[in-house]
Amino acid sequence: MRTQLRRVAPRTGSKNKIAAFLLALLLGWMGAHKYYLGRVGQGVLYTLFFWTGIPAILGLIEGIVYMTMEDEQFTDKYG
Repeated sequence: MRTQLRRVAPRTGSKNKIAAFLLALLLGWMGAHKYYLGRVGQGVLYTLFFWTGIPAILGLIEGIVYMTMEDEQFTDKYG
Protein backbone atom coordinates (compact mmCIF):
# COMPACT_ATOMS: atom_id res chain seq x y z
CA MET A 1 0.00 0.00 0.00
CA ARG A 2 1.40 3.37 -0.99
CA THR A 3 1.04 6.37 1.28
CA GLN A 4 0.78 9.76 -0.29
CA LEU A 5 1.76 12.88 1.55
CA ARG A 6 -0.50 15.82 1.14
CA ARG A 7 1.24 19.12 0.78
CA VAL A 8 -0.34 21.92 2.74
CA ALA A 9 0.01 25.28 1.05
CA PRO A 10 0.13 28.43 3.13
CA ARG A 11 -3.03 30.46 3.18
CA THR A 12 -3.21 33.07 0.50
CA GLY A 13 -3.52 36.55 1.87
CA SER A 14 -2.06 35.57 5.21
CA LYS A 15 -0.32 38.28 7.19
CA ASN A 16 3.43 38.28 7.66
CA LYS A 17 4.60 38.28 11.28
CA ILE A 18 7.82 40.14 10.51
CA ALA A 19 5.97 42.85 8.59
CA ALA A 20 3.56 43.29 11.51
CA PHE A 21 6.53 43.51 13.90
CA LEU A 22 8.32 46.14 11.81
CA LEU A 23 5.16 48.20 11.37
CA ALA A 24 4.48 48.06 15.11
CA LEU A 25 8.06 48.99 15.93
CA LEU A 26 8.51 51.81 13.41
CA LEU A 27 4.98 53.12 12.84
CA GLY A 28 3.14 51.82 15.87
CA TRP A 29 2.55 55.36 17.09
CA MET A 30 0.05 55.84 14.26
CA GLY A 31 -1.43 52.33 14.27
CA ALA A 32 0.04 51.09 10.99
CA HIS A 33 0.31 47.53 12.32
CA LYS A 34 -3.36 47.58 13.31
CA TYR A 35 -4.42 48.61 9.80
CA TYR A 36 -2.17 45.92 8.32
CA LEU A 37 -3.70 43.24 10.55
CA GLY A 38 -7.25 44.30 9.66
CA ARG A 39 -8.03 45.93 13.00
CA VAL A 40 -9.13 49.22 11.45
CA GLY A 41 -11.08 50.46 14.48
CA GLN A 42 -8.06 50.06 16.72
CA GLY A 43 -5.90 51.69 14.06
CA VAL A 44 -8.16 54.73 14.04
CA LEU A 45 -7.86 55.01 17.83
CA TYR A 46 -4.07 54.82 17.59
CA THR A 47 -4.09 57.53 14.93
CA LEU A 48 -6.41 59.80 16.94
CA PHE A 49 -4.37 59.51 20.13
CA PHE A 50 -0.84 59.42 18.68
CA TRP A 51 -0.07 62.77 20.30
CA THR A 52 -0.28 61.20 23.79
CA GLY A 53 2.62 58.82 23.14
CA ILE A 54 0.59 55.89 24.45
CA PRO A 55 0.16 54.25 21.01
CA ALA A 56 3.95 54.33 20.54
CA ILE A 57 4.47 52.42 23.77
CA LEU A 58 1.68 49.97 22.94
CA GLY A 59 3.10 49.48 19.44
CA LEU A 60 6.49 48.57 20.87
CA ILE A 61 4.93 46.08 23.28
CA GLU A 62 2.71 44.57 20.58
CA GLY A 63 5.66 44.24 18.21
CA ILE A 64 7.50 42.21 20.82
CA VAL A 65 4.39 40.09 21.39
CA TYR A 66 4.10 39.40 17.65
CA MET A 67 7.70 38.19 17.45
CA THR A 68 7.38 35.92 20.48
CA MET A 69 4.22 34.23 19.15
CA GLU A 70 4.51 30.91 17.38
CA ASP A 71 3.90 31.23 13.63
CA GLU A 72 0.83 29.02 13.78
CA GLN A 73 -0.65 31.02 16.67
CA PHE A 74 -0.03 34.31 14.81
CA THR A 75 -1.67 32.95 11.65
CA ASP A 76 -4.67 31.65 13.57
CA LYS A 77 -5.20 34.98 15.31
CA TYR A 78 -4.47 37.43 12.51
CA GLY A 79 -4.95 35.37 9.37
